[in-house]
Amino acid sequence: MTAIMETYKRLPVAFVRGKGANLFDEDGNEYLDGLSGIAVAGLGHAHPGVSQAIKDQAGQLLHTSNLYKIPQQERLASRLVELSGMDSVFFGNSGAEANEAAIKIARLYGSSKNIKTPTIVVMDGSFHGRTMATLTATGNRKVQAGFEPLLGGFVRAPFGDVEAVRRIVANNPEVVAVLTEPVLGEGGIQIPAPNYLPQLRALCDEHQLLLMLDEVQTGNGRTGTYFAYQHTNCVPDVVTTAKGLGNGVPIGACLARGKAAKMLVPGTHGSTFGGNPLACAAANAVIDALEDGLMLRANELGERMLKRFRDALKGNNRVANIRGAGLMLAVQLTEPCPELVGTALDARLLLNVTADCVIRLLPPLIMSDAQADDMVDRVVGLI
Repeated sequence: MTAIMETYKRLPVAFVRGKGANLFDEDGNEYLDGLSGIAVAGLGHAHPGVSQAIKDQAGQLLHTSNLYKIPQQERLASRLVELSGMDSVFFGNSGAEANEAAIKIARLYGSSKNIKTPTIVVMDGSFHGRTMATLTATGNRKVQAGFEPLLGGFVRAPFGDVEAVRRIVANNPEVVAVLTEPVLGEGGIQIPAPNYLPQLRALCDEHQLLLMLDEVQTGNGRTGTYFAYQHTNCVPDVVTTAKGLGNGVPIGACLARGKAAKMLVPGTHGSTFGGNPLACAAANAVIDALEDGLMLRANELGERMLKRFRDALKGNNRVANIRGAGLMLAVQLTEPCPELVGTALDARLLLNVTADCVIRLLPPLIMSDAQADDMVDRVVGLI
């Protein structure tokens, strides 16, 4: 009997130590981490630079609140603005909070245009969080069930279908924004056509809508650039991130530019813990490491692993598709395969299964070639 609410079906293992791409359980068994805490530990476990930054900051100051200036936060904000092409940042504690801020920006934008019910176009198969607004925005009925009534102000389109969004906008004058992931994460590493984001950008420009990108999972170097939209010539009005930004220390960020950056003013939004000295010190150390060539490394490793998967699984009738964007990798099977999570654990490999039949890998960017090859081999051995 545990005192913890049973909101997770936890696997029968507890990890007590980590180093790089490996985790160690209570009995000293070593595991290869292909999940990175769900795209969080992009720099692996116990990264020296991040660990030192946390240690140094913890010995000085943990928290003061956003009633005062926070030098680590100001430094982090400046770096994120430079990396993203945005104008300003709001800091929270998670991806859900970052997306909540984006939704509030869109609603304030609509209110500024005297729109009675500001409406956001969201995508089927998406995942934006588990707060009430982000739960409503999420395109997965399973995670919404039982939490009705959901919020109004959202309308759905198929992911990757710009023409569907165009029809919605043409028929709904209260649409103020489009919210999408560049790559569906929880939805099974679904990768849209290369012109998807640029076409959405053009559509939003045509109708004076905000283009908002959820890069909670795709950001922080995971796809080979700092943000996934940087693979295109599309620049959003709002972009959110979290997960890999703190490498395990909770922090989320909502970045905006232009008119979107002017929506949140004193009294409209806030966070007690958001962007505190400890979280920002960790995030600054993460950016230090990412700027030292790791983003290019993510792309190289991703291409290496994709090739090995395709070579090893060619002709396997159980495999429907293999795809990836940097170190977001998917092997989609022809039938549901939730049991593979436990089978992989027995093989000392951490992964997960999403969208019922997609083996999802989100490994750390710091893996060696040998670890990447080993991970592919272990997955192939499960299929």
